[in-house]
Amino acid sequence: MAPRAGQPEHRGPLLPGLLLLAAALSRPAAPCPFQCYCFGGPKLMLRCASGAELRQPPRDVPPDARNLTIVGANLTVLRAAAFAGGDADGEEAEAEAAGGVRLPLLTALRLTHNNIEMVEDGAFDGLPSLAALDLSHNPLRALGGDAFRGLPALRSLQLNHALARGGPALLAALDAALAPLDELRLLGLSGNALSHLPSAALRRPRLEQLDARLNALAGLGPDELRALERDGGLPAPRLLLADNPLRCGCAARPLLAWMRNATERVPDARRLRCASPRALYDRPFLDLDEAGLRCAEGDADGRGEEVELDGPELEASYVFFGLVLALIGLIFLMVLYLNRRGIQRWMRNLREACRDQMEGYHYRYEQDADPRRAPASAAPAGSGATSPGSGL
Repeated sequence: MAPRAGQPEHRGPLLPGLLLLAAALSRPAAPCPFQCYCFGGPKLMLRCASGAELRQPPRDVPPDARNLTIVGANLTVLRAAAFAGGDADGEEAEAEAAGGVRLPLLTALRLTHNNIEMVEDGAFDGLPSLAALDLSHNPLRALGGDAFRGLPALRSLQLNHALARGGPALLAALDAALAPLDELRLLGLSGNALSHLPSAALRRPRLEQLDARLNALAGLGPDELRALERDGGLPAPRLLLADNPLRCGCAARPLLAWMRNATERVPDARRLRCASPRALYDRPFLDLDEAGLRCAEGDADGRGEEVELDGPELEASYVFFGLVLALIGLIFLMVLYLNRRGIQRWMRNLREACRDQMEGYHYRYEQDADPRRAPASAAPAGSGATSPGSGL
């Protein structure tokens, strides 16, 4: 059809031209780093698991990466600015001079099972958008007090099975390292043999859940419980405490009262069990009577061996023992009743056997008492016997 007068003539379709222009202007996607696997494109998720030969984070991670996972490597030491271009050769200064931001869009970093023993100050510089960091299952021995600086968006920090080898010095450093993390929501500290919880962890203002399972906690004191309270309408954090050796003495009274007033704040409360004293071993913690938790004289802090139970719990034990004995007696009487004919037959046979035995004894007694069956007496001397000198 001829074009109308005054209307420009279209010499070809516009869509192919636009596609070619977009392809020409578009920047080619960054390749997947060596020894890594990319899922959904490099900017979505990278997984690097290259074994012992990987001793530092890969240098060619695309700057638009969102998720980075390194598992099974031999990183050993996370040096300052390890993800912002810094390394052991002094390139940290160049990274800081360039602004120190190498992965500005990275939101999740998982570094589990990498044999990491030391995390230096500023190890995560250059990750301003990082929201989730997982350092679980690493044998940490040293942690810089400023290891988590420059992470204003961090909301989840997992340190499960990572602190058991560091000792008290590592826990003190952890207190300092957690101090700037005001946006922290989730903190994982399970499996670390902790005898007490870091005070800085309890005081994070927006903390929603603290995982303290599989540790060596004997209980929580009044100061720790007060640190878990929040002012200004902020919700109080949930606390996971299962698989801890709770000492159910007088020192456990504040924790028991706190849990009964706020059971929803301990989701695994029904799994808590007593580890001591022996009389309460494996007893559910919530089933205890607060008045019955007693300690020995001079042991007000509850760290020694608790006294034996008395009062209501001991009375309940006696009542239970009496009920068991009554049940056993009832069963025994029922068995006798159901077997009454057999028992009567057995008694009759026993009576007849006893009668036959007694008749045998009576017969032998009569035989022994009969004078006719007595042996003849010996003849008197000189009654007819000849003497040796008679000559006959």
